[in-house]
Amino acid sequence: MLTPRLARGLYSGALYLLSPLIWWRVWREHALTNKRAERLGLIAAVDETPTIWLHAASVGEVLAARPLIEALAERHADHRLVVTTMTATGAERVRALFPGERYALTHYFLPLDFPGAARRFTRRLRPRLAIIVETELWPNLLAACDRQRVPVVVANARLSEKAFQGYRRVRALLHGALGAVSWLAAKSEADLERFVALGLPRARGDVVGSIKFDLPLNDGFCDEGKRLHSAWGSRFVWVAGSTHDGEDEQVLDAHARLRERDPQALLVLVPRHPQRFAAVAELCVARGERIARRSQGETPDAATSVLLVDTMGELMRFYAAADVAFVGGSLMPIGGHNLLEPAALGVPVLTGPHLENFEDIAATLREAQALREVNDAAALGDALVALADDPEARRGLGAAGEAVVDANRGALEATLAGIAARLPATPTR
Repeated sequence: MLTPRLARGLYSGALYLLSPLIWWRVWREHALTNKRAERLGLIAAVDETPTIWLHAASVGEVLAARPLIEALAERHADHRLVVTTMTATGAERVRALFPGERYALTHYFLPLDFPGAARRFTRRLRPRLAIIVETELWPNLLAACDRQRVPVVVANARLSEKAFQGYRRVRALLHGALGAVSWLAAKSEADLERFVALGLPRARGDVVGSIKFDLPLNDGFCDEGKRLHSAWGSRFVWVAGSTHDGEDEQVLDAHARLRERDPQALLVLVPRHPQRFAAVAELCVARGERIARRSQGETPDAATSVLLVDTMGELMRFYAAADVAFVGGSLMPIGGHNLLEPAALGVPVLTGPHLENFEDIAATLREAQALREVNDAAALGDALVALADDPEARRGLGAAGEAVVDANRGALEATLAGIAARLPATPTR
């Protein structure tokens, strides 16, 4: 029988065999101001200031963790707060959301999960507590925390059925990793039961809900949204946010269907990944769309059919300007993105069928009749036409979504309480 320790040894051996390919990918990645050596755990040793370490893999996790990071910075100001990400785009979001002049926060790239890199990172960082957002369970990193007696909290923990079936194939490896977790704050009962089935001791998990319901709302978003919509005139405006390759084509097909009925309709298209901005612009032009590009300071005029938001960090602002929002990553088998961002603003929400990453949130919105789901470009176009012709339906759908968000806030406080209970007391000097 494969034991957790043997499973981790085989996993580490596989990493070493694949290390040339892994390091080649790291080397290609834009490292910003961070040194690539951070991927090997080569960070400067910290001083005696107690440290809380939070890991958020990429942009989605950073955005989800934003209220948690802000609360930790406020409530534990006597601790150094270190945030790690796996991707360069995640690092960019950390820097944009938590500028140095306002937050005493340090960012590093997460080390690759080689045993030596994991040990080196945790020894030099010496965190008093590690917080992992959602599902990034790296076996060697967790083992290093366990050896150094660092409590590990998994916040906003989620595990889709699809991911669960994949992890079952390496259950011995996950059993060992989950054994190092001190407390897991699950988004739903189904998520918690999947983690338990993979080896999490049941007593170490609680269902607290999703901290995504506690997303911070800046009054300026709504004001800016109204200003933008007013500047664009009385035309119908819809936003397609966080779209992926293969999805932009369907969004443009739906927009063409809408413009047959309403030639003045404006699409605000926000691709998920910056490396795709140029390709999406070319696609729009090839489809005959008259585009304005946000990155070039262009604003839509009466002839503009598509505003391409080829910048980062502005999605909420444009959701606030929309009559209807479509949330991407859902017409392609990506798993969906955050349905709550437009819902919290009272904007009607459309989505495709692929919602594995947000199944609990989708179920909550669906039950409240605060979500409309479409299967393809034709259905998306039909839904847009129907909503464009029915302002009352838009108001009802938007109000229902906003009510769901308001009713489900509270997971953040429960998560913070669980973190505080597991944060070791700072020694007195």
